[in-house]
Formats: sequence, C-alpha cells, structure tokens
Amino acid sequence: MSLADTRFDQLFPILDATQIETAKRFASGPPRTFAPGETIYEVGVRNAPAWLVLDGGLEIVRRDGLHRESSVVSLSSGQFSGEVSALAGQGTLAAGHAGPEGCTALPFDAAHVRALVIGSADVGEILMRAFILRRVALIQDGGAGSLIIDRGGSSDCIRLQGFLARNGYPYTVMDADSDAEARAAIERFGILPHELPLMICPNGALLKKPTDAEAGSCLGITPVLDPNLVYDVAVVGAGPAGLAAAVYAASEGLSVIVLDQRAFGGQAGASARIENYLGFPTGISGQALAGRAFTQAQKFGAEVAIPLQVVRLDCGGADRCAGDTFKLEMSSGCTVQARTVVIASGARYRRPDIPNLSDFDGNGVSYWASPIEAKLCEGEEVALIGGGNSAGQGVVYLAPKVKRLTLVVRRDLEATMSRYLIDRIAALPNVELKIGTEVVALEGSSACGLISATLRERNGAATRALPLRHLFLFIGADPNTDWLESCVEVDAKGFVVTGRGFSVAGMPRAPMPLETSMPGVFAIGDVRANSTKRVGAAIGEGAAVVAQIHQVLALAAEPARVAAE
Repeated sequence: MSLADTRFDQLFPILDATQIETAKRFASGPPRTFAPGETIYEVGVRNAPAWLVLDGGLEIVRRDGLHRESSVVSLSSGQFSGEVSALAGQGTLAAGHAGPEGCTALPFDAAHVRALVIGSADVGEILMRAFILRRVALIQDGGAGSLIIDRGGSSDCIRLQGFLARNGYPYTVMDADSDAEARAAIERFGILPHELPLMICPNGALLKKPTDAEAGSCLGITPVLDPNLVYDVAVVGAGPAGLAAAVYAASEGLSVIVLDQRAFGGQAGASARIENYLGFPTGISGQALAGRAFTQAQKFGAEVAIPLQVVRLDCGGADRCAGDTFKLEMSSGCTVQARTVVIASGARYRRPDIPNLSDFDGNGVSYWASPIEAKLCEGEEVALIGGGNSAGQGVVYLAPKVKRLTLVVRRDLEATMSRYLIDRIAALPNVELKIGTEVVALEGSSACGLISATLRERNGAATRALPLRHLFLFIGADPNTDWLESCVEVDAKGFVVTGRGFSVAGMPRAPMPLETSMPGVFAIGDVRANSTKRVGAAIGEGAAVVAQIHQVLALAAEPARVAAE
C-alpha cells in the first residue's frame, strides 16, 4: 500500500481555525485569488511559494519529462501545498492549478515557511511531517521527477541514479533496448548513442550525458551563490559531521552554507543499516539518518549547495589579518566567502594497486552498496574487499540479495570490525571469508564489464581466479584534503591536525580543541587527525565545534568594538 493509503491525514493535513490564524501571521504576502484552472505554480520553478488554501481548491499534479501528467491530490480550505523543496526555494517537483471553483490562497516563500516552522511548534510539526512524507511519496510512487533514458545501464546511468537517489530526488529509468516509448523519445529528440544517457528534467529540459553538476542545476538542487555575501560559517562536506555543525550553527542564529560535491550523508549516507547509533535500537539506514539531518539543517535556514566541489581554500597566507574573511573557490569558478570555515570533507576509500582498476569503475567496481548496486548484482557472485564497519554493513546488506559473496580481508576482522557485524556475517550461509588475501588483477572488458578477479594470498603461497561480475571496495580511507593546499597543518597521512600549540603569528591565544593551525578554520569528523571514525563521534564533533566558532567570532568582533569606542 502507498503512503497515501496509509498516512493520508499526515500527508495532507487540514489546519483548524486556530492553526490557520497562527499561520497567517507568517505569510509572505496578502491572499491571492486565482481563476478556475489558472496555473498557480509550475514544475521545476525555483522559489515558488507554498500556498495555504483559504477558499476554493488547489489541484496538485505530478509530471515527468515526457509531459505525462497525473493527479496527486485536491487541496481544500485549511490545506497547504509544497514539500521539502519549499524549505530552501529549490525547484518544485509538482504543479498547482486552481480548482474548478477557483482558489484563494496565502503565499509562504522559503524564508516565511521556515519562520512558521520555527515560530509555531504546533503548526511546524504538522508541516515538517507532511513535507517529508510528500517527498517520500513522490519517490515511492513514481511518475514525478527526472526521466533517464539509456541503453543497457551504462556507468553514467548508474552514476546519475546514485546522484539523484542519494540526494532524495525522484526519477524514472527507461531502457531503450526494451521500451518502445524510450526508443521513440531518442528518435524524436535525435539523440546519438554517445550522447546517452539522456536526462529529461521535470521542466522538460534535455540533458545529454549530463554531469552531476549539470543535473543539479537543471533540477534546482544547486543554489545560485552570491560571491559578495559573507557567511558566518562555511562547512565543506555534508556528511554527519558537517550536517551536525550546520544544524547547531544555524539553529543558534549563525548564517551557514554547506558545500558538497556529491550528496548529503557522506560515506555514512551509503550505509545500508547503522545499528550502533544511539537511540535507534532497530537500526537506521545511513540515507534516512542523513536525510533527516539535511532537512533539519534547511529548517533552520542553513543553505546547502550540492553538487559543488571546493577546489581551493584561500586563507590569505602570511598577509592575512585577524578578522579577514576566507574564500572558497569552486570547480565551477564561483567563490564563497565566510568568517570561519569548518573542514568536514571526510575521507575516501582507497583504491588498491590493481593495474586496470579504473577501467571497471561503475562497470563492475563500486565504492558503496546502495539499492542501485544491489539490484544490478542480484542473484550473482560478488566480492567485497574491506574489514571495517562499513564493509561489514555492506556484506550484511548484499548477502541476502546475491548468490555468493566473497569477503576479502588482509587480517582478522576482530581488529577492525564491531562484534555484532562479525557475528552476523558468520551466520550468513553464502558468505565466504578470505583472510590474508588480496585482489591483484581484474579481467573483463568495457563491453561486457567485469568477469573475474585474481586473488593472491599475502604470503605469496597461491593465487586463484574468482569468477564475478561485481567487486565492492571498502578498504581504508585517505583524507579529502587536496583542496586545502598549505593552509593548515596535516599529519604524515594527510589528516588535519587540530588543537595543538601551533605557532600562530599575531594570535595571542592557543587554538581551540577543534581549530587548525589557521585561526578560524576548524576540522571535524573523519578528516581530522586522531578522530574516532564513527557516526556518533562525527556528530558530536559537529555539535562541539559550534561553541568554539562562537568564541572565535566573538574574539574577532572585540577589536572592532574597542576601536569604535
């Protein structure tokens, strides 16, 4: 049964008279009256208000890239439009038209939606629950969002699916090899084979073999940044640590921007189930946990810019003065200014030294185990390399879906994996554990993908070929710190050092516990040297860093206050 069948009253609640009067105080403008059938907002429009119906009706419809339209719901007096995108003014995923009797409604732009959600706990809870459920329903029910047309499921198609799924956006995939309508669309638009996959945005825009950045821009995910705006805090990385910092900083009144080149959630967002996070005794998926944190950050007004890759932190070097702003340069050429910077860019899984590994990226080799990858390898033989908790969660998630799974590790699991995962893996009948073994070669082609891997015992005793179509890599982690250049001190492995007695020219104080060698720049989560690589620890550091940011901002403001006096 769909969400509309089981939770309709929460999806489309009706505010009572008292709640309507409360909401009116937060409206962004006076009521507007629309003629019967008049378009109130279209699909894909940025900054479209959420509307509270006062009289008449509002028809909500969803539409895909081929302009196939279906009704979602008819809203009446006391009901409001919008979903999660209304919190940040992102592109709409549905359209709204006045009903047969016309419509009188009250507008709430993104800032006023957030003001209502925060200003009224009663109405705010109703709105937030409805917004979240509506996004989930759009994803589950289909018929909304982007349309991806491809042949045979290329690596670019898988990449696009991963980008949209991990950012919580609905989409539909059509295979032109088996779907006549998909073939007709390719012919109608004159798409050549090398231009696939074709992505059709909800507003009808066509993207040929788009990058994630192009897809994000078309969908209205990525905000338009003002290079002259100075934020209190710029957080680089939208994993658990970065999102926690954003939630706490924004809730305390600081202006916050979060930048991430892929999706919210980081590595944790790709975890099928996290069972040792406090307060979730039955476990929670990384995507669900990260999605809640992402929505919570937007609720408090944090601006989240995805997918934008930070390529350089301009910290001013030796000429920097206390109180100067930092500049973050993006791969797109745009810049962001901030008074403080939080490095939460995390770590990436290492690539083993296999000569032709890159030939199979997205074509048999994956670095996370999401439902997309699980569907691709269903019923097949697969292997997974890694002995940490992420690897264990991947094994537990994939094993029930595949024919056989070989877990390749260099040493005993007890040294790196939580006991509950080791016990669960031991109980899986189709998992074979290869300890003291490594993958040294891959076989296959670009046409047929991966077909086998060669395993070798680390003592060099023997090698053997392992037939498989999919290989998952969860081996160790290298810090994402290339963009920092020489701004902050790092350890021998490249992780950012914090809290030491750095020699800071012109700074009459010791660094804060999470502060780097550059005053005003902090590091939290997996990217920080000697941090505990756990979701709970990352979230704790994200909360703790905000108090230290307040202290640094106060110290920077003190000279200006004294000078003014």
